[in-house]
Amino acid sequence: MSDETVYESETKRSRRAIATYLRRIARALGRGEPVPVDDKQSVTVRPAAEPELEVELEDDGQKLSLEIELEWDGDVADVETDVVASKARFELYEDSAEQYRWRLVHRNGNIIADSSEGYASKQKAEQGLESVRNNAPGAYIVDTSKDEEPLAEGGSKATFELFSDNADKWRWRLVHDNGNIIADGGQGYSSKQKAKQGLESVRSNVTGAPVERA
Repeated sequence: MSDETVYESETKRSRRAIATYLRRIARALGRGEPVPVDDKQSVTVRPAAEPELEVELEDDGQKLSLEIELEWDGDVADVETDVVASKARFELYEDSAEQYRWRLVHRNGNIIADSSEGYASKQKAEQGLESVRNNAPGAYIVDTSKDEEPLAEGGSKATFELFSDNADKWRWRLVHDNGNIIADGGQGYSSKQKAKQGLESVRSNVTGAPVERA
């Protein structure tokens, strides 16, 4: 029987973006969960308990290549396609001021992120939503209370900022390199740890979240 390619991609990415992708795989492997193959987490595979791990570093005289491969006895039953792996959904809606907004709602009903501002059109709101979807997973976290600076190199055009507000509540916001706040948590947290857990929930759920349009 000939080999069948279920999924394949080849893109140029920064080291940071690759690390984000590999961490997602590592988390699933460590928990014994189906491993998300694509960025949208719509294709998953369930590896065996002890697959063969092959690591190969090649030098052809011009380029170096590092290949990491897992192999195990299995069949198509191990593969799922068209999966909704996210535990959240985007809601795109028009507010009372006739501005378009989005919010990211966890399956437990909590709003874990919102657009921070209203947009003049649904198209602009969708563009803002996609900017968050593309930039949140690989964004660095900067604690402004420690006067931290974001690292120069990265696969995201945005940075998560952790900060304490005037009411001594901890908050986060996702700031684009152009200075615009493209998302925030929409609420204050009692501790820095809780605020960080909130943004980590956004990081892990934003990519595969479906969009519901009101």
